[in-house]
Amino acid sequence: MEFRRLGRSGLTISEIAYGNWITHGSQVEEDAAVACIHAAMDAGITTFDTADVYAETRAEAVLGRALKDQRRESIEVFTKVYFPTGAGQNDRGLGRKHILESIDNSLRRLQTDYVDLYQAHRYDHSTPLEETMEAFADVVRSGKALYIGVSEWTADQLRAGHRLARELNVPFISNQPQYSALWRVIEAEVVPTSEELGVGQIVWSPIAQGVLTGKYKPGAQPPAGSRATDEKGGADFVAGWLRDDVLERVQQLRPLADEAGLSLAQLAVAWVLQNSNVSAAIIGASRPEQVTENAKAAGVTFDADLLKAIDDVLEPVVERDPALTEGHEGNDND
Repeated sequence: MEFRRLGRSGLTISEIAYGNWITHGSQVEEDAAVACIHAAMDAGITTFDTADVYAETRAEAVLGRALKDQRRESIEVFTKVYFPTGAGQNDRGLGRKHILESIDNSLRRLQTDYVDLYQAHRYDHSTPLEETMEAFADVVRSGKALYIGVSEWTADQLRAGHRLARELNVPFISNQPQYSALWRVIEAEVVPTSEELGVGQIVWSPIAQGVLTGKYKPGAQPPAGSRATDEKGGADFVAGWLRDDVLERVQQLRPLADEAGLSLAQLAVAWVLQNSNVSAAIIGASRPEQVTENAKAAGVTFDADLLKAIDDVLEPVVERDPALTEGHEGNDND
């Protein structure tokens, strides 16, 4: 495993992080989930990402039980707050009440005294940013989180949040956006702004919900048991990529991966890590062997010819519109 600093902070994380967005507490039984977490640790992964909303809070609890016997100083645990975790009007968003209650609930489920990174899961257009950042500052000052970050914020939102964090003397160090060889909406605005601010990207869906593994073939039904056939496993998220023009292009990447000695999934994960502003790529899994294989993307370097060849293949189907960053008003889906 290789390691990187998260932004310009002093926090070192594994460049492959393990995330349990869809799988733990819903799609995968707990024994399989724990096996995946142990496979991650065996592969040298030290960074684990979750959120209070995943599997209606069960994902945090699964992760907490799996990690409870680990030396806390040897791992990095990240979680998030924003989406509804209950029926109450204050069980959502980035208001002070929800943030301060949510961190305590997350720590209880994770069976830890603190998280290394506490993230705003989306931008809250209904709460003053000052209130949100002051609440995050209090979380850090209480010792319940070491750093703060965000997810899917626009460049302007990052700049405003970072400015307030500096005024409050709170370390704002990360953004967690969707990013893959197919989905590059952060490149035009978010990445340059983040580089200026010293914010690192912890990217999710580097294999585009499994599409970049090549298992979905043009003109064919999705394989039985795949994410595209499982409503609990994110079928809605995969659907947008299951177009023949996209799937045909992905198949054209196979000889490039073969020449590089990589699987298509490894090629996809390694591709996002070629971006110097990316601190880690989050992988998920339903089977331990998936973790073991995808973790081998760590430390892989592409030469300019390979990067250009990948671009030449995918360019007609790549999405680059920065307006699709989910922090834009009215686009707060996960």
